[in-house]
Amino acid sequence: LTVGGDSSTLREEGNNHFKAGDVQQALSCYTKALKISDCQSESAVLYRNRAACYLKLEDHTKAEADATKALDVDQGDVKARFRRAQALQKLGRLDQAFTDAQKCAQLEPKNKAFQDLLRQLGAQIQQKLSSTDSRVQQMFKLLLDSSAPISDRQKAAQNLVVLSREDAGAEQIFRNDGVKLLQNLLDSQQEDLILSALRTLVGLCTGHQSRTMAIVNEVGMDRLCGVMGSAASTVSLSACHLIQVMFEALTEGMKKEIRGKDEAILPEPSRELRSMLRHLIDMLPASSVSGAGRDSAINLLVKQVPRKSLKNPDNSLTLWVIDQGLKKILEVAGTVPEVKGGPLLTDNTPMSCSVLLNKLYDDLKSDKERENFNKLCEEYVQYHFGSSDMESKLRAIQTVSVLLQGPSDVGNRTLELSGIMDAVISLCAAENITHQQVAVEALIHAAGKAKRASFITANGVALLKDLYKKSENDRIRVRALVGLCKLGSAGGTDFSMKQFAEGSTLKLAKQCRKWLCNEALPLTSRRWAIEGLAYLTLDADVKEDLVEDKKALQAMFELAKSEDKTVLYAVGSTLVNCTNSYDVEKPDPQMVELAKYAKQHVPEEHPKDARSFVEKRVVKLLEAGVVSALVCMVKQESPALTEACRECIARVILALVERQEDRGLVVAQGGGKALLPLVSESTDRGKIKAAQALAKITITSNPEIAFPGERVYEVVRPLVSLLALDCTMLQNFEALMALTNLAGISERLRLKIIKEKAVPKIEGYMFEEHDMVRAAATECMCNLALSTEVQKCYLATDSDRLKLLVLYSGEDDERLRKAASGTLAMLTGEMPELCTRIPDTTSHWLEIFQALLLGESQDLRHRGAVIVMNLMQADKSLAEKLMESEALEILSVLAKGDDPKQASIQKAAQRCLDLATEYGLIRSNEDGVNGKTM
Repeated sequence: LTVGGDSSTLREEGNNHFKAGDVQQALSCYTKALKISDCQSESAVLYRNRAACYLKLEDHTKAEADATKALDVDQGDVKARFRRAQALQKLGRLDQAFTDAQKCAQLEPKNKAFQDLLRQLGAQIQQKLSSTDSRVQQMFKLLLDSSAPISDRQKAAQNLVVLSREDAGAEQIFRNDGVKLLQNLLDSQQEDLILSALRTLVGLCTGHQSRTMAIVNEVGMDRLCGVMGSAASTVSLSACHLIQVMFEALTEGMKKEIRGKDEAILPEPSRELRSMLRHLIDMLPASSVSGAGRDSAINLLVKQVPRKSLKNPDNSLTLWVIDQGLKKILEVAGTVPEVKGGPLLTDNTPMSCSVLLNKLYDDLKSDKERENFNKLCEEYVQYHFGSSDMESKLRAIQTVSVLLQGPSDVGNRTLELSGIMDAVISLCAAENITHQQVAVEALIHAAGKAKRASFITANGVALLKDLYKKSENDRIRVRALVGLCKLGSAGGTDFSMKQFAEGSTLKLAKQCRKWLCNEALPLTSRRWAIEGLAYLTLDADVKEDLVEDKKALQAMFELAKSEDKTVLYAVGSTLVNCTNSYDVEKPDPQMVELAKYAKQHVPEEHPKDARSFVEKRVVKLLEAGVVSALVCMVKQESPALTEACRECIARVILALVERQEDRGLVVAQGGGKALLPLVSESTDRGKIKAAQALAKITITSNPEIAFPGERVYEVVRPLVSLLALDCTMLQNFEALMALTNLAGISERLRLKIIKEKAVPKIEGYMFEEHDMVRAAATECMCNLALSTEVQKCYLATDSDRLKLLVLYSGEDDERLRKAASGTLAMLTGEMPELCTRIPDTTSHWLEIFQALLLGESQDLRHRGAVIVMNLMQADKSLAEKLMESEALEILSVLAKGDDPKQASIQKAAQRCLDLATEYGLIRSNEDGVNGKTM
């Protein structure tokens, strides 16, 4: 049977096969019928019938999927619902199966099969519940028995974790007063039992709002925050994960859960949410909380407080946190770890505070709100700076440092407060190392703005040089070095703007690399060395030296994978500089001439920033293992992995896949997988860069290998996002090429592309003036037209889609002709009814198809022969018009050839002549020459 057959005939044939017991043949008929069915109700019946086949073949997943498709069209289809219930029963999803069976029995109360299934399911559910119940009771008994061996109690606790992951188990634990028992485990002082209790609570809370609200109230945030603040890092992380799950259940649970009538009305969870946030804020300055616990609390505030999207007008949570907790956040930000008595910090805490303060500030909507934030910060800094106590003054300077790294506008305002800059300069010469260190760091962060950088260049360079040369303390020397690096790079990539004497930057960079490779130094000092390189690598000479230094690269990559998360942005910036993946606006040549005439400064590019140098640097970075470092950086769960940091990583990966020959290596080392989170979590520019890198990989690699399993479907949306006016023509082109590749793989991928509303965008690019973009869009449409959804668009009579394909089949651009004629060949074969509409599209249709038959390339001739064959098969009058034209003579020549490479063309041409003979339009002579009938 051909696909061109009638769907109702195919359905009948399938029904006969099914009755005769030939399920496989029936399945084949229904599948073919579905391909050509354009009636929704008929398709629903076919899905229902195919579900019966899958049930017989014991493919219960497909049976459930098909029955659901039938029910999407008609919720009252009792046969489809019964088949879905049977499939769900076999898949072990008893609750859903029971709901379906119940509806069937309500619709047809006297149907014995429905009643039997309902009874079976009721018994199975009861049995599962009682077996779960007895297992839960058994675990509880063991855990409550203090005389039981500790190994048995640990095993029981682990079994509870497993049970809590199933809904039935979670419900039984909850109903049997299990939360009380879990509280006892949390208080047990035994790490294994505490971890099991936390993981069980995760199972109880995941996606379940009502249980989560009850648990928050019963267990209490005091207890949970106490556990999160513990010194044991695994316990602290598990508690952090539980609180994160609780936040998600309370904020998103209402959307996800399907509840029964009893649970339909629930109190608003905002009281619980605010209580949880208040506890997190109170944890920040508490001296009893561990450094890891404090970082977790900051991390949770970063994730939960600011709006997820600025389109949401409600930022009340941010305002509430600023009102309740800004001073507590600043208390942590101003802590100097070397000064005793303050809360415990990790190396990551100051950076995490900067990120939180920045997120809160960015979430504000008006000048009034921002002014209030500024005022609170200024008051805090002034209060501590005004104290006669040196430790209090240090706290003020440290707070300014953290603000400069976060909401820099606020940081700059606090820095301008009377006396602070003078205090920073004078403390740089202090004898106390801690005082010196705080001042030097503040000086480095203060040099961020060009105006201030020039002030510090005038006043601070001599000071920093002095510190670097004379200080006996490595911690001070490395920081002074970074200050000099930052000031030395104030000219950016402009080769003509040199702050220091020739060769100074190279010397500074060499020293940075030396510090970086010195494993005897603490991590924080080595991190500062990368910070220095992040500035110095704006100079191409420094880039060249760094990529030649394999030891320094390895040390940098190891630090990127380390516990010190504050290094992420510095590594990202250094790699962006080395790969030249920053945006450089090329000035208009005429404007350059004008600037020279007016004696204005014109930026110059360093000779070693030429493309050939950049390509060599990329190769050296790949050889040194840059991809695995970037993959590790993307996986870091830390506030330090900011959107700006993600943008750096996306830029670098895009630079690494620029050359086609490097893409396989990047994919093999996990680079493709690392891009997927970057297309959703980054700056707007970063998302585009990550999407373009995905496009490049998808064009040249097999997408199913580069993005295995379900991951390949995640690639579609970012590619479609590149089909936008604010993207470059190159990005549009690469996205079209990548989508063409995906559309050729499977119907499911084509449907995903269609669902992302890509078809109208692709059609828009088919009108683009640029030849390559227009051809790429047409090629993409050619592959998408394999889907019945797109084929239906071409059946619509109110558009010029068909006309465009016919006209493009006659264009000069061979690539465009191939794509358009290929689409036509496929469409006219799948939908014979389109053929009769082709003469109405343009009066030149015959000339266009004849030109295809005479095409220079074999591909064009083959497409032409298939189109003509489809037209002749579809309609006798079309065949007459074709045979009256020069097409007859061309087809006769094409059918004669004996070149095996052209066998497909010969076959199609011969089929055209055979059809003409059948219609009586030509006669076949004994010598095989075709002639027109009289």
